[in-house]
Amino acid sequence: MRIGVPSETGADETRVALTPSGAEELLEQGFDICVATGAGNDAGHTDEAYRTAGCEIANDRSAVFEQSDIILHVRGLAANDPDAPADPYRDGQVIIGQVGPHQLDEKLDELAERGISSFALELTPRISRAQSMDVQSSMDSLSGYRAMTIAAKELPKMIPMEMTAAGTIRPADVFVLGAGVAGLKAISTSERLGGRTRAHDIRPEVKEEVESLGAEFFAIEEEPEDVADEEGHAKEQEDDFYERQRQMLLDVVGKSDIMITTAAVPGGQAPEIISREMIERMDAGSIVVDIAAAGGGNCAPTRADETVEIDGVKVFGPTNLPATIPHTASQLFSSNLVSFLKLLAEDGDLVIDTDDEIIDATLLTHDGINREPHRDKEE
Repeated sequence: MRIGVPSETGADETRVALTPSGAEELLEQGFDICVATGAGNDAGHTDEAYRTAGCEIANDRSAVFEQSDIILHVRGLAANDPDAPADPYRDGQVIIGQVGPHQLDEKLDELAERGISSFALELTPRISRAQSMDVQSSMDSLSGYRAMTIAAKELPKMIPMEMTAAGTIRPADVFVLGAGVAGLKAISTSERLGGRTRAHDIRPEVKEEVESLGAEFFAIEEEPEDVADEEGHAKEQEDDFYERQRQMLLDVVGKSDIMITTAAVPGGQAPEIISREMIERMDAGSIVVDIAAAGGGNCAPTRADETVEIDGVKVFGPTNLPATIPHTASQLFSSNLVSFLKLLAEDGDLVIDTDDEIIDATLLTHDGINREPHRDKEE
């Protein structure tokens, strides 16, 4: 079977789904690979590097779709830029990548009718056997790192404590809201930079992880009982809980030089936890990076892909932080994809075994059926 790697069409997308080293591994599995010219340029991978690995280079992006049985995407279908042109999938093709499963709706029926098998890697289950395929965790980790480095660059202060002949410089106070994969990476990055770090999450079980990184866990009174789903993701809560949470967080937010917010609900609207009033309590020059901006944001002033200034406090709303680190992001994404394809591969062909829990969780359409496994999880 032939694998196709088209160039990404999103305006801000710099990643490539498969790197030359990843391609070498798949070629050893018996696949042929066709890569669109320039697909890896932004991530530092030239056409020549792909040729050296053994790939064919297609001069026309549409030729990748015409010639390939399997299409590998960083962002395809509903995950792609809505202003980007629709991709010319062929009947019977296999699509693998981040595809925005919660926003596809009627599109899945069309894919099923055309015999297209589609995999949403965002739905990879959080089990030990699937860790090497977990694209979402890989990208979330990069988002946490990049959010903290953006804040460090924009903050008009040093982050670590310094004792000099001119006096002592106190460390920057950093507050991280949400201690999932992105939050934990933001915490560890803050600690490495020398920040005095606090973190909050509604899931009490993450307290030990936060403290193991050297940060202080900030708990609030009367935490709700039902806080996480079966995979450990934080669940959306009632409005009255968020109001209590805001009141408890007023002081810690107001005293922070940097705030990184990461609280997201998979497939849903991000909870608005940080009010404008809370941000107004921060000192001028403070920095907020809202990683949840793509889902509406955790902060009331957040605007997707914009920087808003509130009384001298800058609020950043990035929606695709991994694309700002394209080489590393592509390396991780490619590694995850290769592991996933090895699960499916057998002598250069694909065997889609729905009895496998990883395949079952990620497979949206197959054999003319709209499976929508993500809808079952929500019910």
